[in-house]
Amino acid sequence: MRYKTEPRLSRPVQVAEAIKDWVVEQGLQAGDRLPGEADLIARFGMAKGTIREAMRVLEAQGLIKTRTGPGGGSFVHEVSQQRAKALLGNFFYFKDLTIGDIYQLRLTLEPELAATLAGKLPEEILCQLEENIAEYSEPATSADEEREQHVASLRFHAILADQAQNPLLGFIIDFMVNLLADLTVYRRLYSPPNTELWKQGRDHQQRLVAALRDGESDLARSIMAGHMEIAWTLMRQQEAEMQRRFLSE
Repeated sequence: MRYKTEPRLSRPVQVAEAIKDWVVEQGLQAGDRLPGEADLIARFGMAKGTIREAMRVLEAQGLIKTRTGPGGGSFVHEVSQQRAKALLGNFFYFKDLTIGDIYQLRLTLEPELAATLAGKLPEEILCQLEENIAEYSEPATSADEEREQHVASLRFHAILADQAQNPLLGFIIDFMVNLLADLTVYRRLYSPPNTELWKQGRDHQQRLVAALRDGESDLARSIMAGHMEIAWTLMRQQEAEMQRRFLSE
């Protein structure tokens, strides 16, 4: 089937979208070979230069891979979660996000994730969560250690996100966890050390693991909600303290 030549397909980005739609319509999967250049030119009614630029757009987006030599060509490629998070992170780079922006969403989503996972996690994952908590068994004694503990405590939530039955929910939570970790390090929100944040976070996570192991769905939801609320309050204080320091310097 030959696509009609329309003004909206005159630009490489729009042609790339048309090719992507065609890939979905055809049910092509990762690793499947795309038609050759001559076929694409005929199929989409576009000039060679436009098709080549459109293919470069798709490759930059991680949606196709091009190989040269014998057996080469353009192939459908599945975008990795890491790349998807990086691309989405670029969108928020200039949005001047606050701790409140992130925790507002975390407070909405993570308690529900915890509730859905109660009684459904294999023992190996529960042990992984406990091993993660053990990485910050004592309060930090330096700024560097505080930074490492912050990142490690957020990894606890990434482990849970990876177990989500809803892949979209898991991706969003994991993305927020990574965003918060980057924000914490970039804005030095781990300084000064906050013993109360360490104590409250560790206590909530330990109780959450117990509720998840026992299949206590409502309790898991409640613990996670409390964890998010307290962390939001204490991290907001950290953010305010760093802003105060910046203004006084």
